[in-house]
Amino acid sequence: MGRGRHAGYDDQRELILARAAHLFAQRGYATTSMSEVAEACGLSKATLYHYYRDKDALLFSIADTHIERLERLVDQAQAEGHDAEGRMRSLIRRLLQEYADAQDAHRVLTGEVRFLPAADRQRILDRERRVVAGFAEVVAALRPDLQAAALAKPLTMLLFGMVNWMFTWLRPDGTLDHEGMAPLVGDLFLGGLGAVRIPPQAAPAQPSTPHQETTP
Repeated sequence: MGRGRHAGYDDQRELILARAAHLFAQRGYATTSMSEVAEACGLSKATLYHYYRDKDALLFSIADTHIERLERLVDQAQAEGHDAEGRMRSLIRRLLQEYADAQDAHRVLTGEVRFLPAADRQRILDRERRVVAGFAEVVAALRPDLQAAALAKPLTMLLFGMVNWMFTWLRPDGTLDHEGMAPLVGDLFLGGLGAVRIPPQAAPAQPSTPHQETTP
């Protein structure tokens, strides 16, 4: 009879994924060794191999877990019952919330998946296409003529172009975070620059009115 997994097995896997994603995101997959991952996790190398057979398996798991969450948020937004605009805004908000909470995994997905073996890389790309298709479906619902002109997917890719590289310039100590950016992205994508509403945290401070004394 095989040995069962111990109670903290899944938690340990999550920790390994998080630490490895941080190393891969900061240093690059190719230059990070399994020994360094083990050290970052406080594990022996032998124990690390108990959870992941090799570095490729670790990279695949980081990317696959992240893209699975993106697929789930598409399903959740569709289940909310909003109209097409409401679904698009929900998708954008959920996407940026996920990016904010998984920036290392997102960097790995966008920059390091190329190192995977071809079959595993294709599996990730197929799942990415399903996420894009979920967004494109909403674009087509907003503008059926775009679907007829084969423009729903290209416009969806423009939307992802706006948000996928936000981590390269959005400052953690800035006035806007991912949550604050979501309505801006929605306004810009749905209505153009003229539709963008300035959020309260980004509005310029109004000069105070100097106090004037009055005489009786």
